[in-house]
Amino acid sequence: CSILLQLLQQKYKSPELKFQLEPWLRAYKDNKIFLIDGLLYHREKHTSALTVIARNHISLILQECHDFPYMGHMSEDRTKERVASTAWWPKWEQELSEHIKTCERFQKANRKHGKKYGVLQNIEEPKHPWETINMDWATGLVPGGKENYNACLIIVDRFSKSMRGLPFHKEDTAMETALLFWNNIISTCGVPKIIISDRDQKFTSEFWKNLYDMLGTKLSFLTAYHRQTDGLAERMIQTMEDIRRTFCAYGLEYKDHEGYTHNWVTLLPAVQLVYNTSQQSTTGKTLAQVEKGWNALLPVDHLKKNLLTIHPTAKDFHEMWKRAFDTAAKCIAEEKEYNRQRWDKSQMDTDFKEGDQVLVSTLNLNTLKGPKKMR
Repeated sequence: CSILLQLLQQKYKSPELKFQLEPWLRAYKDNKIFLIDGLLYHREKHTSALTVIARNHISLILQECHDFPYMGHMSEDRTKERVASTAWWPKWEQELSEHIKTCERFQKANRKHGKKYGVLQNIEEPKHPWETINMDWATGLVPGGKENYNACLIIVDRFSKSMRGLPFHKEDTAMETALLFWNNIISTCGVPKIIISDRDQKFTSEFWKNLYDMLGTKLSFLTAYHRQTDGLAERMIQTMEDIRRTFCAYGLEYKDHEGYTHNWVTLLPAVQLVYNTSQQSTTGKTLAQVEKGWNALLPVDHLKKNLLTIHPTAKDFHEMWKRAFDTAAKCIAEEKEYNRQRWDKSQMDTDFKEGDQVLVSTLNLNTLKGPKKMR
């Protein structure tokens, strides 16, 4: 202590040395450091005296309190509690924090809390129906129909939100899936400008890519489990399943009042019709009105056949459809901004640069062995 006091009292001209000795000066003036049997101790109010650690022993203390197996590579707060009751040196909390940030084992095993990386990346807004579509697969279904279909390809138009459900076999090849898409979508709705889907063998095959290269389609192959992009078709799958479950209850089939037996394949067209003729909160119109300009008739609509109906002229029809388009575009833009703000509340932007090494969450990686909770 006397040597330290002499150094401080000499008022060294070196700013660097003065900066290094400043914490010791404050501790000495506050009577927080003292010698006992040749060892230097530090003590705060109402705490036990702690041994002051020499610079060359700091790494050993950090390893003992954090790195070794019996310490379990615990969090920063818990490691601070351990170090605070063991030893002391100037700016130890700062050095401890830096040590844990560079601990590879801790960073890999620790579950990240707080905001997640990645603010919402907006997709180009479609200007017309079937310009941009979402696609997803509902697999693992009970075989249904004469062909024993066990999967359903869900296609959702991002402009009107109307959907098409196409039953198929999950074992179908990329060529068979492309042919299904050609016969049921391209033939009636045209070629979409952008297709949004998660990565799938059916899409990544050379045949599928070559087919759309010839058609001039811009493919947007996006990462699986990317919540910002694949949620639209996934929500449609959930809606379809809810409607199907309502009819089929807990059984695999549904028998109507005439005794005809239905399964999910025979119910799919009805599900599609009901969904596409329902009014959506986003646009204020039915999906069919936005997509085609008129509503598909349901059986209940034929009760109105005796009522006087005034048919709009072509000009009126055009104006009505244009208003529906404008309303849909406005509502989609507002919905996108609302979704962006809601998403970004729990996310934060990244400042990663090309070449940076980053840790990747293993939650949805299927290459790792063992239970999902232990990844």
